[in-house]
Amino acid sequence: MFMKPALIVSLLALAACTGEVGSEVDEGAFGTPTMVNGMAMMGEGQATELLGTRFNAEVPTAVTFAFNSDVLTPQAQQTLATQATWIRKFPEVKFSVYGHTDLVGSESYNKGLGLRRAKAAVNYLVSQGISRSRLEALVSLGETQPVVATQNREERNRRAVTAVSGFAKGYAGQINGKYAAIIFRDYVESGTRAINPATTTSTQIAPTGQ
Repeated sequence: MFMKPALIVSLLALAACTGEVGSEVDEGAFGTPTMVNGMAMMGEGQATELLGTRFNAEVPTAVTFAFNSDVLTPQAQQTLATQATWIRKFPEVKFSVYGHTDLVGSESYNKGLGLRRAKAAVNYLVSQGISRSRLEALVSLGETQPVVATQNREERNRRAVTAVSGFAKGYAGQINGKYAAIIFRDYVESGTRAINPATTTSTQIAPTGQ
């Protein structure tokens, strides 16, 4: 398996510019060569996990709701708009939205309420330009996964959570570091510009559609 020279340059730029980024795929024994090799061998499962970790670190992933409501608050809309900005940078990636409730009310009612909350979040993401086809798993977890275990009303439990779920059809099976280039896209591009400021060539992988 061989990597294209341009991608090697990009990943080396990534290593030079952001020391912490490679830590996810480099055990530290051999430095940059090991990191680049690890990126070249990256599979879809590892790529999904690492991209999910990055999403969780860079974007607020949950929005909360008023009691017995699936109406998005202004703050929730602002959070979802922030999510949408991040999601638009990665047109190859699919996301799941999970609806939750607090422990007040019956399990069956809360299951439906959680689904309505997930749908409300999805609909807002769609209104921000995200293709509905990329929001593949609309799931209600109802009252089964509380953040705070209490039988009382608890806003932190009344939430919809967005998570990376995988890659869109047509991106499965990518090799030769393409997954790494997707995960660390803006780092790679900034590193390439730092090495050669005159270039206008982007290392971004052209999407096949949303």
